[in-house]
Amino acid sequence: MGGKWSKSRSTRRYSNNYGSPPSRSTSRYSPYPGNNLQPRAVDRVQRMYTKIGDDYRSLDQVTEALSQAGLESSNLIVGIDFTKSNEWTGRVAFNRRCLHDIEHTPNPYEQAISIIGRTLSAFDEDNLIPCFGFGDASTHDQAVFSFYPDNQPCNGFEEALQRYRELVPHLRLAGPTSFAPIIETAIGIVDNSGGQYHVLLIIADGQVTRSVDTSHGQLSSQERDTVNAIVKASDYPLSIVLVGVGDGPWDMMREFDDNIPSRAFDNFQFVNFTEIMARNIANSKKETEFALAALMEIPSQYKATIHLQLLGKRRGTRQMSALPPPIKSHGSAYSNPKYSLSSSSEQGARVHKRESAIPSESSVQDKEICPICLWQAKDLAFGCGHQTCHECGKDLKVCPICQSQIATRIRLY
Repeated sequence: MGGKWSKSRSTRRYSNNYGSPPSRSTSRYSPYPGNNLQPRAVDRVQRMYTKIGDDYRSLDQVTEALSQAGLESSNLIVGIDFTKSNEWTGRVAFNRRCLHDIEHTPNPYEQAISIIGRTLSAFDEDNLIPCFGFGDASTHDQAVFSFYPDNQPCNGFEEALQRYRELVPHLRLAGPTSFAPIIETAIGIVDNSGGQYHVLLIIADGQVTRSVDTSHGQLSSQERDTVNAIVKASDYPLSIVLVGVGDGPWDMMREFDDNIPSRAFDNFQFVNFTEIMARNIANSKKETEFALAALMEIPSQYKATIHLQLLGKRRGTRQMSALPPPIKSHGSAYSNPKYSLSSSSEQGARVHKRESAIPSESSVQDKEICPICLWQAKDLAFGCGHQTCHECGKDLKVCPICQSQIATRIRLY
């Protein structure tokens, strides 16, 4: 994964940066049956697809390889990051604007959806795209919300973009960041489809939350859940493409892309959208290079799902329920309704618990909670006097509150 792997590096083990690899049996989700291959055959096939290289140099080569691999239908699922850091991680990449700004030119989220949607549309028979948001004040790191009530999908990427623009003005950005809920939701969709091949496109502005009390070499709860979800997803015909928008940093996502252990096949690809779109080349060339970077591993990943006999099966996996879109029915303002989760009362309890635990915006200052992640205590002060937690503020160049340059950082104990 990640595309820079030679065969001599293909045996690289799980990085010590993450400590001990999480066991596939230690996920907080229930175990699931494997495929019908004999153990030795499974091992042999898994070794073939442990690391999948980036083997193509043009988008035409990728689409041709998809056709040659027998891919007739690829179903797209979209997950959008609505965490609060979107408000300042566009300082360099998006002219100091919030990455979800919809008042001017298409923002990075809209661009990424459009490019990938156009590229995969030739392989999507029904053109229906389930779209979800996560990280806002209704979901935090525990759930996702559907763009439409009752999990209704969008009809093509054009409608997905239209609905995105309808939702954005009503959302309250929050946190922390975890990709586990959107991956679990995608697994349920794949299983409910009878094991059809899907591509999950996650577009996010930042890394999975790592709290200040997480020891070196250990995973935060959000990191652990995300890694376990990616490992679990490798037993389903599902490819995961994570697109990074904004200023980053992205070092941890590259580590995710290079060091996730114990998977049936290499099912995860990270792409730095900002880096590609900043190149001094024509826009059409940028779009082609981005689509190529995002999709070049898909042909080999699809072949892996065939060889591992993952296609065409329904395992009865418990599907994670998505919340309804967090807006009032008449669409006038943000609301935080009491959601009715028909098949996931436990999930609803977790979300309700987290919702009550996160302070309102008016009480953040009083409770000394970091205004970025809305979770950790403030323990880092800038020269301007504003404060964040150390994890959120250690790499900032400007204060997210007053936008002044950060010249001094003081740890608070």
